[in-house]
Amino acid sequence: MKRTVIFAVSLLAVVFGSVQCKSASDEELVAKFQADMQALVADYNAEIERISTDTTLTDDSRMEAISECYDSTTGTLVDMGRDIIGKYPSKSVAVAALQEIYMFLEPDEAEALLNQIQSPADTAQIVVSLRESIAAKKSTAEGKMFTDFTVVQDPDNAEESTVRFSDYVGKGKYVLVDFWASWCGLCKAEIPNIVSVYEKYAGDDFDVLSVAVWDDPEDTKAAAKEHGVVWNQIINAQQIPTDLYGIEGIPHIMLVGPDGTILKRDLRGEAIEEAVSEALGR
Repeated sequence: MKRTVIFAVSLLAVVFGSVQCKSASDEELVAKFQADMQALVADYNAEIERISTDTTLTDDSRMEAISECYDSTTGTLVDMGRDIIGKYPSKSVAVAALQEIYMFLEPDEAEALLNQIQSPADTAQIVVSLRESIAAKKSTAEGKMFTDFTVVQDPDNAEESTVRFSDYVGKGKYVLVDFWASWCGLCKAEIPNIVSVYEKYAGDDFDVLSVAVWDDPEDTKAAAKEHGVVWNQIINAQQIPTDLYGIEGIPHIMLVGPDGTILKRDLRGEAIEEAVSEALGR
């Protein structure tokens, strides 16, 4: 199963899993859920377009409005999914609903919802994938040690371009890790917040690492240059870290402690500096 919901600044795209329905009732429920999702997408896109073209907004107020719209939309989505699972736990639509919302849930809640579902046989593989993803999130939750991974950044020069996550984290510094991609509008919207934190705190006890996922390396390099990404980077990571960390949506920003303990996950906006400042005691 691939990630099912992608949010970006100017686009909310919905890609439904291949849930096959056994009965007309199942088909009708899935069709209604898809229609409700598409309506949510349309409303989101319209509001983002309005915000993006509002000349009365400052850059900061525009990004705040976009963030609020994102939070409101994901909140509505999660409520829709919970409602579907509660009403139809034995139907294929319950699996489809959990596919759409689990990326926004704490792992324990996602697992509890999955355990409520009496999944039809034809959704068995999707359920297995969901369990694997939830398990990945639980094993890399706040308070857990980081999970290492290796990336060949340039296949044509594998020996010199191979790096490990552990080359940058667990080395005695606090490290803010940004999983991002050049095509992701919300990722680029968070970069000024990361720049601010880097310029204010970078030193002997703090650093930043960007890890490019689901992206073309040349596009990553161009976007990094354009947006002032001057700190350490891992490019061409693709799905390696997202599978290990159960990351289904980006940006995903985490703070790792000096010993490699994951202190915070899914940081956004002002919460980035708040987490760093608190950790550093400044």
